[in-house]
Amino acid sequence: MQLASFLAKRIAFNNQHSFSRFIIRLATAATALSVAAMIITLAFVNGFQYAVSNKIFNFWGHLRVQEYEPGKAIVAEETPLPPNDTALEILHLFPQVKKVQAFATKSAVVEKNQEIEGVLFKGVERDYDFGNLTPFLKEGRFPTFNDTSYGKEILLSQPIANELKIKVNDSVNVYFINEQEGRASARRLKVCGIFKTGIDEYDKLFAIGDIRLLRRVYNWERDEIGGYEVFLKDPRKMDTVNTQLYEMLPQAWISRTIKQIYPNIFDWLQIQDVNRNVIFIVMSIVAIINLVTCLLILILERTRMVGVLKALGSRDWTIQKIFLYHASIIAGIGVIIGLFAGLGICILQQQTGFIKMNEAAYYVSEAPVHIIWWEVVAVCLATLLVCFLSLIIPTLFVKTIRPVKAIQFR
Repeated sequence: MQLASFLAKRIAFNNQHSFSRFIIRLATAATALSVAAMIITLAFVNGFQYAVSNKIFNFWGHLRVQEYEPGKAIVAEETPLPPNDTALEILHLFPQVKKVQAFATKSAVVEKNQEIEGVLFKGVERDYDFGNLTPFLKEGRFPTFNDTSYGKEILLSQPIANELKIKVNDSVNVYFINEQEGRASARRLKVCGIFKTGIDEYDKLFAIGDIRLLRRVYNWERDEIGGYEVFLKDPRKMDTVNTQLYEMLPQAWISRTIKQIYPNIFDWLQIQDVNRNVIFIVMSIVAIINLVTCLLILILERTRMVGVLKALGSRDWTIQKIFLYHASIIAGIGVIIGLFAGLGICILQQQTGFIKMNEAAYYVSEAPVHIIWWEVVAVCLATLLVCFLSLIIPTLFVKTIRPVKAIQFR
């Protein structure tokens, strides 16, 4: 082993000019490119999935708990219902539950200067935590509900505000349609802030205000709500908690994950995993082919050396290890270069955001980056392992070399 390692180092760090030097550099560059591409792909896919899903979670929580209404669309108005103490107690039994907040939604029309736009008015209670929505606030502030009757402020999205030419502190007329009574109730509300999530499904649909306004307009009881939105400490436990909740909740109450409510967005996010895997396969093939080609050329170039070593009594496996060590050094250098290049681009994107994206199409204005360090280490180690295993095959060529012919080889 010491002989093989010694000769491999002498060959690898030999400064003599030869055709193999170019091939070695090419193999090193290909390995570095493959590792860098895989690290960048991982960071960008993770960042994209994390950023988009977090926007949805911040707006709606991770789970939605409410009474089951057959035939009703998943995203629609809720039938008013009194708070269910049993459901609340069950929710607070789970250590994974971070926060439970009541809400209700009703269709409404926002009017300004005879221009109108339909919205889904999301009513929240006075103790609603707007902290999750802070990254989305573009202008103004969040509503305050200090009035004894109901809050007279509304939070509008930027697309709706732009469409109706509304600015912060403007007053707008909001019309609520009461189908049962066959009339519309109008309320004049002050626009306290403007938000933008970057997700059209939210920005072109929702406005946020006081749930007491809905109770007043629709003659609900003073404590009636539409349902609960549940925030978890760890989003990865969402499906597990949802399954357990579904079985424990009172009869006629159901729990759904936000993935079930907005499946189109999360299905689209899952497709990114397919793109990531395709890039991984392509980059691995590129690295392996280049290293295998490089090793074959190295063996052919050192045919006379192989013949001499065999004539001196060296075993085939000892000679094979020389080239394996040599190729491993090439792969190792390539992995190190690729590691620093990949991380450098990711960190540069984090700091500067120089890669821009169409927010209307991708829900983010710049490519988000989320580096998971164990995945970076796994990519480097897996690349070294796969390359090393694949390099065993071309070294078998050593066994076909005959000492007499090899020593005469030119």
